[in-house]
Formats: sequence, C-alpha cells, structure tokens
Amino acid sequence: MKMPPRLLLAALFLAVSLVSRPQALADAALALSIVPDRKDGLYASGDTVTWTIDVADAKTDRATLEKLDYTVKKDGEGVVGKGQIDLAAGPATVTGTRAEPGALMLSITKPGGNGLPLGVGGAMYDWQKVKLSQPAPADFDQFWSEKLKELAAVPVNPVLQKVDVPNAPGTEYYKVTLDNIGGAHVQGQLARPVSGEKFPAVLILQYAGVYPLKKDEVVNRAAKGWLALNISAHDLPIDESDDFYKQKKDGDLKNYVYMGSEDREKSYFLRMLLGCVRAAEYLASRPDWDGRTLIVTGTSQGGLQSLATAALFPKITGLMVNVPAGCDVYGPKATPARAFGWPYWLSNWGPKDRDPAKVAATAGYFDAAYFAERVKCPSLISVGLIDETSRPYGVIAAYNAIQAPKELLIMARSNHHGTGGAQALFLTQSANWTAALQQGKPLPISAEGFRIDPFK
Repeated sequence: MKMPPRLLLAALFLAVSLVSRPQALADAALALSIVPDRKDGLYASGDTVTWTIDVADAKTDRATLEKLDYTVKKDGEGVVGKGQIDLAAGPATVTGTRAEPGALMLSITKPGGNGLPLGVGGAMYDWQKVKLSQPAPADFDQFWSEKLKELAAVPVNPVLQKVDVPNAPGTEYYKVTLDNIGGAHVQGQLARPVSGEKFPAVLILQYAGVYPLKKDEVVNRAAKGWLALNISAHDLPIDESDDFYKQKKDGDLKNYVYMGSEDREKSYFLRMLLGCVRAAEYLASRPDWDGRTLIVTGTSQGGLQSLATAALFPKITGLMVNVPAGCDVYGPKATPARAFGWPYWLSNWGPKDRDPAKVAATAGYFDAAYFAERVKCPSLISVGLIDETSRPYGVIAAYNAIQAPKELLIMARSNHHGTGGAQALFLTQSANWTAALQQGKPLPISAEGFRIDPFK
C-alpha cells in the first residue's frame, strides 16, 4: 500500500535517526512480551499494576525460561520488588505499585547473566503531576543571555557549496558552513525547491553519535516544498568516509558528552547548542524563508538540541521532538532518587577523574527540561514508557513544564529506538502537524492534550 504523502514526509523526518543509531540495552527486549493490565500503561497513585509476561515468539523453547529474575524499580532506580518467575509452563505475572507520581519499570533477566534484559515493562503513575527534580540554576537565563550575545558578536559568514544530487529533480542542494563561537563552525546541508520564491523552513538536528549526514534528510523535504537545513552536532565535514568518522569517534570525540562537563564555559554542549541557534538564525535570515513557518525537529540528542533552540530563538514557530534526551538530569538527586539517562552526566560512567560536584553544577545549564520551561511555540513531544535512555519521568517532566499549546504522545510499548514499529504514533502525528504547519491550518491537538499508543 502506498504511504500517504504527509505520512511519508514525517517518516522521512525520522528515518535516519531510527535506523542508524547505536543499539541500547533496551533493544534486547525482544525475547519476552510484557503487557500491563491497563493497555495504556497509565495508573493513579496507589494503584497496582499487573504485568503479564510471556514469550514474544511462539517458537521459543520455554524450557530455557524456567527460572528468570525480575526487578521492579521506581523511575528506574529504587527497587520496590524482586524475585523469580517461571515461563516453562506458560505466562507469569508480576505486580507493582507506588504511592506518588512517576514511573515503574519491570526488567526480566536470566539468573547470573550479563544483565541485559530479556524483556522490559513499563507503567506511568499520575503523569500529569510529574515534575522536575529541582529548579533550574538561579542564573540560567542570565548565562544563556550572555552566550547569545557572544554568538551575536560573531558574523554568520555563510559559505555554500552547490552539489548535484542525482535522482532529486526539482531541488537544489548545498553544503553549508556557518561561523560559531570560539572559532568553531556549524557544518550542514541545505536543500530547497527549484521553483518558487519563499518556503516554510525546517531545521533538523541530529541524534547522538559521530557519523555523516544523509542527503535524503533535506532533499526529500525540499521535494515537498520545504526549505530544509540539517546540521551536524559536531564541527566536522558532513560527507567523509566511514573510516573518518570511526577514527573521530574512537579518537578526538570519544566520550564527547563528558568533555568540559566540569565547567559550563567548556561544556561540549555549549558550542553544540549555540550552533543550533546559529543555524536557526541563518534560516530566518534567508530571503527564501516565508517568514511564517520555522520548525525545529529531532530525536534523542536532537530533541535536546531542538528544545534548546526553541527556547533560545523566539522565531521558531513549531517544535516536534521524538524521545528527547537530557531531560531532568538532576533525577539522581531527587527524593526518591531517579535513574540517570543520557547523557549520563550524574552517573559514575565515563572518565573517572571527573569532579562530581563540578559536573552537577554544570549539568543544569544544559538540561533539556529547563529549556522546555522557556519554550513558547506549539510543541509535539513523544515518550516511550520502556525507554531506558530518555527516561519517561524526565521527558514527561519536561513536557509538563512547557507553557504553550502542546501534545504528548505516550508510546507505551516503545523503547528508545521504537523496536517493532513502536514509534509509529510519532510518525503519524508529526505528519499531521507538519501538514497543518505547512498549510497554515490549526494544529491537530487532541482535546485531552495527549494521545496513546497502547501495549499490544
């Protein structure tokens, strides 16, 4: 069956980010099916969730699943239940509860194994009441105001190199370089329709990792009538060999998320986020922008960048992010403590010589949730209830902090990568938003302000 054009457009918005990303622990959650008694995965404080655990494939040899360990945790951290289940004869059940807003997560592993989950189950309690762990740093706004002034003092100096792209009729494609703070650059790619004078614009921001950009990300949008700019999160050429990016990943940019994590002036994310603002400024300055529609979109790390861009650049008119990372980084300091998610600043991962106090003092200036508090444009946010990278409590806390028209997409069965098509709701609804924004029509926000893709 042929995909409708607007659904195809949204699929193109995400295709690269959902296919090429490095695998996470949650992606191992394929051997077992775990379904709560409420298919939406939503509960009120004090309710009991009952998960039914069974094999995901009828061909699985149940005899190998006689003894499996289970753990139930609050917000991925505080253990509230543990034990063993036996699937040799058929399905088993596990229950859990909590008395306050937040998430419960069930993890099933093999005894004495390497800890990778055979299955993960989720449940969210009173999601509308989930809040940030603590307020933003007192001088958060002052800091970013000063950084924006620093950026404004650097001329944009756009350099465009036109490149012929085969099989892309009706579009023009350019490699783009812009100047950023500290002598750094923003490197990316831009495409626009050949015909026409002014177009709605979209800025696409990248998920974590070190890799080239794919021309389709902008060319396919240009074919649909968009002025599209896609930038790398790094100051790197965008189309070198795979070996080039592997060397960077294993060398200069190894563990880049921790670089400068003890000092807000040196954080790797300072240049990254200001580069996103610079890219948005450049789009808005182009004579072929229609002056009305400027969307920013991204997945995971791209969601963090998108939230920051929407907060720091008021000309953004629409925000669409899928499982945004970096939300509520102070979760480990909450009471009760919440598990850390990407980029793991308050974890004990990464370089061992980091000063935890300095890292904690720095992290808040780059928390996606604090940017969310300052977003003023319509916002579409998705969350996966079994996502162990962009933790559901953090994403929902960020969503609840947005003071603008908004819609939350609760993907109950989605891990970080949407294994098994579990992020289809975002693909569909972002297509609906994209079409409405392009056509200047009212946004299709549900009356309740949220939509659910239930467990199946």
